[in-house]
Amino acid sequence: MNRVPIGIVLNGVTGRMGYRQHLVRSLLAIREEGGLPAGDGSRIWPEPILVGRNPAKLQEIAERHGLTDWTTDLDAALARDDVQIYFDAQVTQQREKAIRAAIEAGKHIYTEKPLADDTAAAVELYRAARAAGVKHGVVQDKLFLPGLRKLHRLVEGGFFGRILSVRGEFGYWVFEGDWQAAQRPSWNYRAADGGGIVVDMFPHWQYVLERIFAPVRSVQAAIATHIPSRVDEAGAAYEATADDAAYGTFELEGGIIAQINSSWAVRVYRDELVEFQVDGTHGSAVAGLRECHIQHRGSTPKPVWNPDLPATERFREQWQRVPDNEPFDNGFKVQWERFLHHVVDGTEFPWDFAAGARGVQLAELGLQSAREGRRIEIPTLDL
Repeated sequence: MNRVPIGIVLNGVTGRMGYRQHLVRSLLAIREEGGLPAGDGSRIWPEPILVGRNPAKLQEIAERHGLTDWTTDLDAALARDDVQIYFDAQVTQQREKAIRAAIEAGKHIYTEKPLADDTAAAVELYRAARAAGVKHGVVQDKLFLPGLRKLHRLVEGGFFGRILSVRGEFGYWVFEGDWQAAQRPSWNYRAADGGGIVVDMFPHWQYVLERIFAPVRSVQAAIATHIPSRVDEAGAAYEATADDAAYGTFELEGGIIAQINSSWAVRVYRDELVEFQVDGTHGSAVAGLRECHIQHRGSTPKPVWNPDLPATERFREQWQRVPDNEPFDNGFKVQWERFLHHVVDGTEFPWDFAAGARGVQLAELGLQSAREGRRIEIPTLDL
């Protein structure tokens, strides 16, 4: 079968997400399956070109996976005629400049979020990509998680009746780095380096709320730096200047109220690292990364509040598990497949730079809300 090679510059591949999710579990996984079927019957064959700042790390990754194409020269990689796509998994502060260079080189662009440091820059990237006629997309991986796909299926099927509220809990304890190594890079906790949980997670919550429920119309947030000092990868103590917890309330179109807590300073007493509870007039659901459980109004129990007696009801046992009903692949890989089809076959890809700009906007307004201690309405972006 005819292979159609697609040269893909992967910038930031030495980082955790760029390596694990995008290279190994997405593009190399597609190659292991023999490529991706294209609309004309050929096979789309990703050809990764690894880009980063550390040549030793790049060479080691390439040799580990039988790859040969790597470089520290981004401009040279973008100048190649056999490159069709630029992908960015760098730290946010390096992203805008690299994406602009890719647009000028006429490459299609797929990038991790957030798209840019601020809303104005994100909007300008959207306008520049549109003017250049290149295809563009932003990673919105949570939409492709099995648990949230099941939740979306329930919404589309009318299970909830009128949706009243959404409550989300996300996070886990990130070790301070002294007596146990931290699970996240130290730059995440330095504001000057683009760190902070609002910048990291509010773009996720924007597209989850918008795509599954309704557009976000206002935000009110409180943020905190609960752990004021940490120890970095070299064992040196540093001041944590970025927020490590955010408590947000979002008003959605149609009167839905969403409350989402995000924290790297919380110990998990949940079934999964993120969970959303959705309550509606006809039923409720609790969805995590993989699982989803429901309770219909016809089977809703009638508990009575009595603090003087121990609870006898097994509340979790009163919920029903939603079956898979279909195979669920890695969420990053699924969206990569959609973007490759978008580039090769011209299929729809709604998760573009405009969607990415709305995520940046919510994070920016969330931080403003926290600074000013007030609710902020979200204006429509001038795209």
